[in-house]
Parts: sequence; C-alpha cells; structure tokens
Amino acid sequence: MATTNDLKNGLVLNLDGQLWTVVSFQHVKPGKGGAFVRTTLKNVLSGKTLDKTFNAGTKVETATVDKRSMTYLYHDGTDYVFMDSETFDQVSVPPDLIGEPARFLRENTEVQVGVHEGQTLYVELPTSMDLLIEETGPGVQGDRSTGGTKSAVLETGAELQVPLFLEAGARVKVDTRDGRYLGRTSN
Repeated sequence: MATTNDLKNGLVLNLDGQLWTVVSFQHVKPGKGGAFVRTTLKNVLSGKTLDKTFNAGTKVETATVDKRSMTYLYHDGTDYVFMDSETFDQVSVPPDLIGEPARFLRENTEVQVGVHEGQTLYVELPTSMDLLIEETGPGVQGDRSTGGTKSAVLETGAELQVPLFLEAGARVKVDTRDGRYLGRTSN
C-alpha cells in the first residue's frame, strides 16, 4: 500500500482488480478545500487511458510488475515462445498480448516482458528493428502516384511500403510500433 503522495510515473496500481500504470500525475492545492492529485492512468492489459482524481493522502494499492529481459525463440503455431535470459525458463505468450508488432519478431530478438504474479501482462519489442527485404517488385520509374513507394516482404513475412530504389537483399530499419519504414541500414 502507498498513498497518493508517493505516486510517481511508471508506478503500477491495482484499482478494482485491474492494473494501471501512472503515466502522469499532478499535486493540486486549490485556495479553498483540500489538496488532491490528478492522474492519467494507462491500463496495463488493454492500453486504455483514464483520468482519475484522488484526494491527497488517500491510500492506493500498488502492484509489482516484474520487467524481464527475454529472448524470442520460435512461434509454435498458436503462441510465441520466449526464454528468460537469466533463469532460462521458457514462457508461451498468446499473439493478442504482443499485438501488431508480432509481425516484426525475428528469432533471437531481445524483448522486455512484464510479469505480475506469474502471469505475462505484455511484451515490448525494441522500438526499431533492422530486417532483410526478402521479396519486392521492380520500381517503375514513372510511378510517383504513391509517393515513390512499393510493397516489400520482409524476412519475418511482414509487408511494408519501401522506396522504389530498394531491392531484395537490402536491410531496412522498421518502427515496430506503427510499421513505418525508417531508413536503409548497411548490409
């Protein structure tokens, strides 16, 4: 247990059986009335945000979320299998916990996994990854209606829009959060 005076960014609270991360907080002392704390909370599982106000000094239940470094091993058909870098324990994670970034997962990628009381809560990939272009069509010189991009298939099977000059075998940097092409990297 902690009080609202102990709040800080990144702290995980257990409110009504759900886990919420403190994104931001502000202690407010109005001229009249008691002080209060205005917070923005993010649900650990769903990612939904919520603005909540607490009276100053109110007790809130905190939760410990263990952030572990793990290595992605393989996809077993339904789940993704990760190995704890310290204990070498293997954990199966369903695709919905990873979300869209799962399409950029490559074997032996280091990720951060949030665990609470033995339950996996989320998987954070690196914000950008260097991936190989496996297949792409020819860049037609006159084709500028799409902003000079073409579709490419990466080594993980994900499709991405890349500039016309890139060919198969080139390495590109991809933003794993939104799937954007960030640039070309050296081979």
